[in-house]
Amino acid sequence: MKCVVSVLGKDRSGIVAAVATALAECGANIDDISQTILDDIFSMTMLTTLDPEAAGFNSVQERLERVGEGLGVQIIIQREDVFQMMHKI
Repeated sequence: MKCVVSVLGKDRSGIVAAVATALAECGANIDDISQTILDDIFSMTMLTTLDPEAAGFNSVQERLERVGEGLGVQIIIQREDVFQMMHKI
C-alpha cells in the first residue's frame, strides 16, 4: 500500500533518522523523499510502501505518532489514494 508521510516542526537533528528507522521497523520502504528547512521549520514529505503483512496502516500510524511526540514534530500518514482524491476536489 502506497502512503504519503508528512513531517513538520522545529528543525533539530535526528528527525529523518528517527522517522526512517520507525518505518523500517514496520517493514515499510521509502520510495521517495523531499525535505526542506525554511528558517527554523523542518518540512519533509515521503512516499512510502507499507507491507500490510509486516504492519498494518493503523499500527504504522500509531508508531509514527509516538515518534513525532518524542521529537516534538507533527507526523501525518495518509493512504496515497486518499491523498490524491483530496487534491482533486
